[in-house]
Amino acid sequence: MIGDRTVSVFYDEVMLGHNPQVDLPFIPSRVEKRVRSILQNLEFKWSYPEHPGRLSAIKAWLDNYPVPGVRIEQGAAPATYEQLSRVHTTSYLDHLFSLEGQRAWLDRDTTAVSPDSIHAATTAAGNAIAAVESVMAGNSDSAFALVRPPGHHAEPVRARGFCLLNNVAIAAAHAHAKLGCERILIVDWDAHHGNGTQEIFWADPDVLFFDTHCAAPFYPGSGLLQDVGEGMGEGYTINVPLPEAAGDIAFEKVFRELLVPAADYFKPDLVLVSAGFDPHRNDMAFNVSYDGFRMMASIVRDIADRHCQGRIACVLEGGYNLTSLGRGVHAVLEVLAGGEAPVLKEPGIAEAEEAVAFHRSAFGEEI
Repeated sequence: MIGDRTVSVFYDEVMLGHNPQVDLPFIPSRVEKRVRSILQNLEFKWSYPEHPGRLSAIKAWLDNYPVPGVRIEQGAAPATYEQLSRVHTTSYLDHLFSLEGQRAWLDRDTTAVSPDSIHAATTAAGNAIAAVESVMAGNSDSAFALVRPPGHHAEPVRARGFCLLNNVAIAAAHAHAKLGCERILIVDWDAHHGNGTQEIFWADPDVLFFDTHCAAPFYPGSGLLQDVGEGMGEGYTINVPLPEAAGDIAFEKVFRELLVPAADYFKPDLVLVSAGFDPHRNDMAFNVSYDGFRMMASIVRDIADRHCQGRIACVLEGGYNLTSLGRGVHAVLEVLAGGEAPVLKEPGIAEAEEAVAFHRSAFGEEI
């Protein structure tokens, strides 16, 4: 029942300060010139999709439709240089911090920073760490870090795909280094492959990385079925590339028939979720419904219950349709708070059954 479990939601308005605007001038560079040439060739006006309104929309939805058992936590400390350097090189971090207070393009994937972006990014990473610390300390049954900029595309040496710092990887590394977690499961259900998280833990047998995503050439084009890690980490990366039309039923099959046995074999001490909401049918790819998100959250919650006393922390990634983003997060929080996922059906089946039940009696037939 919703409200039977406690969920801490970590949020900070500082993260609204990350606000790249392509109409404003950026630091001149080869990257800036390359991005400008790309934008000029577009046949429509392009605006930065990862904007402050994403967090504001989620917060407004939660304020208007509060979930029993969910409490908002604010004021988490920004991640420290030491915490960040567990997954990012010092050369990259030094370059990133040198851009504080400026507007700059970081790569041709159109990842950019505004004057307050570095503070927002370290705050995002800090809130992901706080979410993990909350569940490890038993302060809440589960946690959800509502953060931006997102993180799972950020690689050890570079920013990519709107991501500056890899929030979920930073949280996982902190849990391993400071909180006694020996085996960490990361589930990434964003529509895009978490290339940065994969690279960071590519050879690490202490982290099982499970990623469902839209198959290449969909951005970033990585995450092939055969990519399973290397060295000591071989077999600890599980990629599930799916066609763009895939929806609830395909995701449920993959989660039940692949993720569950993999987790049972691995036996994690902590479960983290890179929770992207762009798989929703109104967003960038896939045909997942709100009940589909409830299903995925329910399966992951059951894995955490079975192996690590329910310790699960979600970290926000993508999701760009503001309505489905807010409602999707809300659906996941309902499950984390104790709600159950309904039985899934293909889109339209429930409506078809309703129509059949309504009209069949006119033909003198009982259903």
